[in-house]
Amino acid sequence: MDRLPERLLYRVEEAGQELGLSRATVFELLSSGELDSVTIGRSRRIPRQALEEFVARLRAGSPVEAA
Repeated sequence: MDRLPERLLYRVEEAGQELGLSRATVFELLSSGELDSVTIGRSRRIPRQALEEFVARLRAGSPVEAA
């Protein structure tokens, strides 16, 4: 599977691809506040830093709701 180019903001589908999660799971994480995002017009984007922080919390053993 090809990696996405590293950039500052990702679409929900791209963030899911980076995390190995479904689009629906990413939306659940966004809805619960476990994953941060920004809104540009009607589009939701997930900052690369938010993905990295989410993974760091997982690695630290921080509980994450099962999506």
